[in-house]
Amino acid sequence: MIRRFNLRGNPNLGVIMSVTDQAALVPPNLEEKDLQLIQEALQVPLIQTHISGSNLAGALAVGNSNGFVVSKYAFDREVEMIREAGLIIKRIPDRFTAVGNIVLVNDHGAVLNPLLSDKSAELISSTLDVDVKRGSIANFKINGSVAVATNKGVLVHPSATPEELKFLEATLKVPVDVGTVNRGTPLVGAGAVANSHGLLVGLDTTGPEMTRIEESLGFLEGYL
Repeated sequence: MIRRFNLRGNPNLGVIMSVTDQAALVPPNLEEKDLQLIQEALQVPLIQTHISGSNLAGALAVGNSNGFVVSKYAFDREVEMIREAGLIIKRIPDRFTAVGNIVLVNDHGAVLNPLLSDKSAELISSTLDVDVKRGSIANFKINGSVAVATNKGVLVHPSATPEELKFLEATLKVPVDVGTVNRGTPLVGAGAVANSHGLLVGLDTTGPEMTRIEESLGFLEGYL
């Protein structure tokens, strides 16, 4: 299901939520109507938790069907809450905090910020059970902010080069296309969340943008 939605007035859903085909990490204390809308769209269990004491789980965590990865600054109680939900979660050893901003991943592969250490790359590969490659997109190293990836497709910053699109297709093993969200915002990973079941974008996202997103991520039903 595709829905246009602002969470507490914020259209940057990819900064707030971290979503996979198995679960969604969302802020605590959301209103019931918001929880219901998110779950109806994404069709996965919701885990209400802070990450590193922050409501910005999308920026601070990243995952796929095999688990989640967070920074070394994530609190023990947050990690335990996710583990108690039956999910694997590991901390990378690097100093980076915004893991969700610098890693783009689906169930087939991952594209990492080139500055991540070999130890972090190995941990991400083993935890998420994917081959990893380092790279940038449209001259940005914040791969998780400039693209949104599912097991059906990838939507990426409109300035991505043809060579980068081919690289992403080869790494993530799904079709890749460019687009924007929220009335021309190119940081599509910050403005949208998606899995194989559904998609949430900010209320400002236009009809033409929705059409492009729908095609890129493999959704055929209408949007609201």
